[in-house]
Formats: sequence, C-alpha cells, structure tokens
Amino acid sequence: MVVSLESLVDLNRTSLLVSLLAIIFNPVAWNLVAQNEYRNKTITRLFGGNTYYGCYFLAFLIFSFGIFRDSLYHRALLDQPQHSILPAPYDTVVPAALFLVGQTFVVTSTWALGVTGTFLGDYFGILMDHRVEGFPFNVLRDPMYVGSTMSFAATALWYERPAGLFITFYVYIVYVVALRFEGPFTDMIYSKREAERKRA
Repeated sequence: MVVSLESLVDLNRTSLLVSLLAIIFNPVAWNLVAQNEYRNKTITRLFGGNTYYGCYFLAFLIFSFGIFRDSLYHRALLDQPQHSILPAPYDTVVPAALFLVGQTFVVTSTWALGVTGTFLGDYFGILMDHRVEGFPFNVLRDPMYVGSTMSFAATALWYERPAGLFITFYVYIVYVVALRFEGPFTDMIYSKREAERKRA
C-alpha cells in the first residue's frame, strides 16, 4: 500500500506554518535578546540595574512563550491527518515513555542549573562558580534541548500525527543551529571571566 505525502502532512493548514514559525522564533529571539543584554544591559537598565530582576523577567517571557509555542504545536497536530504509526500496545507505551524521559531531562536540568542558569543568567553577568556535571549533564551535553525534542516526538506519536514527526525533525534542526550560536557565546563569557580572574 502506497501512502502519499499529502495524506500524511497537510501543508495547506495555516496552523502548521504558525507552529513552525513559533518554534524557530523562540531560540532565535532569546539568543538575540540575551546577546544584546550582554553587550548593552538593556533589560537590566529597565529594572534599575538589578540583574536578577532582569533575568527573572526574561525567564518569565521565555517560559510563557514556550507554553504558547506548545499550545500552537498541539493545535497544529489536531489539524493534521491521523494515521496509525505504531502497533498496539506500543502506540501508547512508546510515546508515554518518551515523554517521561524527555521531561525528566528538562526538569532535572532546570533543577540543576536553577532559574538563572537555565534562563540565560550568564548573559546578565550572573555566572555559575563551576560547570554542572551531575545528572543529566553527565549523560547529555544539552539535556534540555534533547528532552524538549523527545517531548515533541512523544506528542506526535501519542496523537498519531505523522506531521508531528516532521515538526519534531524541524525542532531538532532549529536546536542544532541555535546551539552553534549559543554554545560558543556562553563559552566566551566564561573564558573572559577566567581570564579576568587570572589577571586579578
């Protein structure tokens, strides 16, 4: 039996395009905002020079837009064709396990880093004393991004929407590209801190 691409992914649905735009908006916007904050202290100045208030404000925005992005993804899935992807009982067991593991990575990495470590506090000058090396960072280099991608895939499998797997692959590509900018910039911040310590 031959299945056409059109029967799996409805490219004419506006909700699909909106979801894709929301997915790429988040990492691009927050990296641009954070790098501007590092150079110009724009958000910090809005809060009278208090870097923690500025970081908490950005954390609230990132978290809120993340929830909004997830709701748009859910809406996009429901607008797409439904097809059986996995046979029973794997159609429920696999997505449930994938979601559980993915969320474990997200929650434990957030717990290990704290609010300021998770939400770009280093761009505000709030640096951690040591690199976090415990779980889940002893398992994955970027557990939050990996966990988030796993959750996207789990949701697609749970609702039996092949389009969701396409979106998940798109999420993976977006995260890989974002890390190519975020990682080196963060490394530069800490390298600069170490150089200043040695000079002192």
